Amino acid sequence: MPAALTRLLPGLLMTAAAAAASLALSAAVPAVSALIVAIVLGVAVRNLRALPAAAQPGVAWSAKKVLRTGVVLLGLQLSVPAVLGLGGHGLLVIVGTVAATFAGTLLLGRLLRVPPVMTLLVATGFSICGAAAVAAMSAVVDPEGEREEDTATAIALVTLYGTLALVVLPVAAGLLGLTDHEAGLWIGASVHEVAQVVAAGGAVSAAALAVATVTKLGRVVLLAPLVAGVGVVRRRRAVVAVGAAGGSAGADVAVRDGAVGDGAATDGAAGRSRPTRPPVLPLFVAGFLVAVLVRSTGWLPDPVLDVAKVTTTALLTAAMFGLGTGVDLRVLVRTGGRAAALGAVSTLLAAAVAGALVVVGG
Repeated sequence: MPAALTRLLPGLLMTAAAAAASLALSAAVPAVSALIVAIVLGVAVRNLRALPAAAQPGVAWSAKKVLRTGVVLLGLQLSVPAVLGLGGHGLLVIVGTVAATFAGTLLLGRLLRVPPVMTLLVATGFSICGAAAVAAMSAVVDPEGEREEDTATAIALVTLYGTLALVVLPVAAGLLGLTDHEAGLWIGASVHEVAQVVAAGGAVSAAALAVATVTKLGRVVLLAPLVAGVGVVRRRRAVVAVGAAGGSAGADVAVRDGAVGDGAATDGAAGRSRPTRPPVLPLFVAGFLVAVLVRSTGWLPDPVLDVAKVTTTALLTAAMFGLGTGVDLRVLVRTGGRAAALGAVSTLLAAAVAGALVVVGG
């Protein structure tokens, strides 16, 4: 057995066992998301100090590599024609909610003095599709993997507030007298995770669930262009910083800025440090986009799509366990108050904007 696999095997087995237990519980209690169970289990293992040292490399590998594979396969659930079938009003709700939530969260993060990287991760996760979006943006803002705790914290916040939203929004939709179509649009446009949207939409009706799912997948389609746009902006800022300051001074500016990139590479010829340029579009996000295009052709038979869906859920569940082990509750309580406040306000913003757009166009 290769040495690398031997080193990872204990953690991979532990992750697989945790994912299997989470999926089993979700199958027994369909209202409970396997992804939520997995991340809660991971947090418990970390904070109860139950993660053996031998398992740490494999669990960490799962949190990154398995998650990225799951994101690629997630694209096979998205059909562009199905999203376009929502019509002009539905598309307006999706684009308007994503744009307002993303931009508003960035602004609120500055006002609350939340660190820029954390703000960007929260803005992406809360406006697009939760954990998968956080992972995709993390690959751009933290290509060296030096802020994995920020990534885990952002995903924990998505889990917390998305769970609250899936309980509150179906009740609120009934109190407001929304039709099934309107309730589905509202839930799909404002609840964070795909699994949470399914649970919330199903709590209203089968018709609301269908609309909510397509609406949510419409938000997921925007993942690739959003990540690519941020990647382009950050690369340009990195180039400008180096050009303006030159050499190691440019690297210092880039690192201090926090909006350029946190890693630094070494220039072997001159012995100077320079900022690491973030990728414009991480490879796995490009794979996600290709998967969306393949699904949209209609070439794949239903059995293949069914297997891909089950595989995607299993991979994302395993990755959630790995990410959960990166959440230290003591650190979160001590330093994460502002991030938690940002998550709460971002959730309210998404719900308010989506609700307003649904009602105005209804």
